[in-house]
Amino acid sequence: MSAQHALWHPFADMGAVDGDRMVITRGEGSYVWDDAGRRYFDATASLWYANFGHGRPEITAAVTRQLQTLDSYNLFGYNANQPAIELADRVAELAPTPGSKVFFGSGGGDVIDTAVKLARAYFAQTGRPEKVHVIGRAQGYHGTHGFGTAVGGIPANAAGVGPQPPEFSHVPYDSAAALEAEIARVGASRVAAFFCEPVIGAGGVLLPPEGYLEEVAAICRRHEVLFVADCVIAAWGRLGTWFGIDRWAVEPDLITTAKGITGGTIPLGALIVAPKVAEPFFTGKPGAPVFRHGATYAGHPVACAAGLATLDIYERDGLIPRGRELEKPLADAVSGVVEHPLVAEVRAGLGFLAAVELTPEVLDADPGAPVKLQRACRDEGVIVRNLGRGVAVSPPLIAEEAELDLLASALPRALDRLAASR
Repeated sequence: MSAQHALWHPFADMGAVDGDRMVITRGEGSYVWDDAGRRYFDATASLWYANFGHGRPEITAAVTRQLQTLDSYNLFGYNANQPAIELADRVAELAPTPGSKVFFGSGGGDVIDTAVKLARAYFAQTGRPEKVHVIGRAQGYHGTHGFGTAVGGIPANAAGVGPQPPEFSHVPYDSAAALEAEIARVGASRVAAFFCEPVIGAGGVLLPPEGYLEEVAAICRRHEVLFVADCVIAAWGRLGTWFGIDRWAVEPDLITTAKGITGGTIPLGALIVAPKVAEPFFTGKPGAPVFRHGATYAGHPVACAAGLATLDIYERDGLIPRGRELEKPLADAVSGVVEHPLVAEVRAGLGFLAAVELTPEVLDADPGAPVKLQRACRDEGVIVRNLGRGVAVSPPLIAEEAELDLLASALPRALDRLAASR
């Protein structure tokens, strides 16, 4: 066993990690290498974000140029920088609702908390300060900041850290009727926002029922509740469109996005704000209300330069539609384990992401089975992610047939390894 190090990993059993770290030393295309020189297919795109793979020279060049001109400066008050202005304009032009505004943060967690505060601030500025309640979905994941933990619907993520903020509640992830009932229970006059991932990601790759997103958007409109589409995972081609939610005929009031906005190369998040919500703060006159919120590194010029280069790559290489084009090939690749005795369900067929859930019997006998399955896949040369009751995959959008074949062969072998170890 190697000596302990000071590094504390997120979401990690550090007793198990010490001595068993997988130290990634480089990446190229759809592959990464560890410090022993072994190559792995990065079937998770790191953490849902390496949409165009690793080692893109265009990003390196854009970041280098920006560091040589303006390495950093804040956006507070009157300050601005050209990459932030240009990236905000380009993102707004792509947004489902014309005239949208863009508020930057350092990542997805930042913009989730921004969305909660802005939803409440919007109603305060429009004469309804009592509208502060926020509704999330069971199994929803919205980061680990304060409000993100509260609106998220994964109980383990809120356990052991004390009481959560008040004025939050949750409904089943697949029932529009439950949302309507919860708004009635709380009172529409008190509900500010409903947070909804188009496809629940970290909660287990849970697909929305047919018509669900259209129905919850209509319910929100009917009760004057802001519909917040959390597209931190779903955007930038993962579902085959720019933002994921624009695959459906709905127009959210707020869209949160991050991860793929820079391909994960530099931390950056963006909150896309529909004109209705931005309007009280954009009167065009001195003395307009001030949204007293912002992250130190919001709109960092180097991060925004990476974002601009990222959008160029998506457009030039035609990557955005691939999330839809590849959904069936990915579903085919993981479908080979549907009949495996350890598998309860395979979820795929909507975007370039999928999950394999283990049976209750396996999980009851060994709650650590998903981690063991992840490790078995790693031994087969494929990186997957353990999530709750199984494992998930979300390969880079540049993945080719050979990589999906590798995944298709690794999964059953890894399941057989797991079965043999029981």
